[in-house]
Amino acid sequence: MFAFIVRRLAQAALVMVTVALISFMLFQYVGDPVVFLLGQDATQEQIKELRQALGLDQPFIVQFWHFLRNAAQGEFGFSLRQGTQVSTLIAERFPATLELALVAGFLALAVGIPMGVYAALKRGSFLSQVFMTLSLLGVSLPTFLIGILLILVFAVTLGWFPSFGRGEVVKIGWWTSGLLTAKGWHHIVLPAVTLAIFQLTLIMRLVRAEMLEVLRTDYIKFARARGLTTRAVHFGHALKNTLVPVMTITGLQLGGLIAFAIITETVFQWPGMGLLFIQAVTFADIPVMAAYLCLIALIFVVINLIVDLLYFAVDPRLRAGKSGGH
Repeated sequence: MFAFIVRRLAQAALVMVTVALISFMLFQYVGDPVVFLLGQDATQEQIKELRQALGLDQPFIVQFWHFLRNAAQGEFGFSLRQGTQVSTLIAERFPATLELALVAGFLALAVGIPMGVYAALKRGSFLSQVFMTLSLLGVSLPTFLIGILLILVFAVTLGWFPSFGRGEVVKIGWWTSGLLTAKGWHHIVLPAVTLAIFQLTLIMRLVRAEMLEVLRTDYIKFARARGLTTRAVHFGHALKNTLVPVMTITGLQLGGLIAFAIITETVFQWPGMGLLFIQAVTFADIPVMAAYLCLIALIFVVINLIVDLLYFAVDPRLRAGKSGGH
C-alpha cells in the first residue's frame, strides 16, 4: 500500500511539473510581459531595469525554478490586465465555479442514475426509447447551443429565470456563496442545467450499460434462484454493483465540470474561473492563464489520485501485485 501511494504521488508530481513547464513557457513565447507592463513607449533602459527586477535576465532553468517555487505557494504574480495579484483573482472566482460544478454534478447524478436504471429495467418501452433519444441529443448538441436555447425559452420567452450573473451572494470569510440566498439559486438554475446535460446523458447511458451487464451475471441468476424479490435483485444486488464504476467516472467528471465550465460561464456571464480565463486569453494575460492551467491540473491530479486509491482499496487484484492502475 505504501509503495502504491508513493508511486502515485511521484506520478502526480511529475504531471504537475510538466504542466508547470507548459505554463511557464507561456511567459517565454506568448508576448513579452515587460512590454505589457511598460507599454510600447518604454525606453530600453526602463525595459532593462524591469527585466532585472523581475528576474527575466536570468538563465531559463533559474527562472523555471523560481516559477515552481512561487507556484507551489500559490503565487503567479500580477494580472497584466487588472493589476491585481492572480491569487486574489482566483480566490474571488473559484467559489462561483466550484458551486456551479457541484450543483451540476448533483443534478446529473440525481437525474441520470434513475433514468439509466429505468432504461435498463424497462428496455424496449416507449419511455425508455424517449430517454435514449434525449441522451443522444444531449451528447450531440454543443454546450453553447444548449445554453442559448435555455436562455431563449426560459429567460426571454417565459421569463422564469435570469439569463446572466450569479445573483445575491453571502460572504463567509474569503468565501462567497450564492447557495444561501433565493436569488442565488434562481440564477444558478440555467447554467447548472446547461453544464449538467452532457454529464447527465453520459451517466444515464453508463448506468444502463452497466446495469444490463450486471443483470446477466451468474450471481444475479443465483439471487433469483434463491427466491429473492425482483426489487431486492434489482436494487439490492444489481444497482449496488452497477454504481461502483459509475461513481468512479463521476468523480473524474467533477474535474471535467470545473475545467470545462468555460463555455457555460461565458454564455451566462457567470463570474467564475472559466470566464476569467476567457478574458485572460482575449487580453493575453499570461499570469492568469498560467495559474488557471496549474489549478485545473492540480484538481485533476488530486481527483485521479483519490480514485486510484479507492480502486486499490476495493480491488483485491491490485493489492495482489497487479498495480497497473485502472
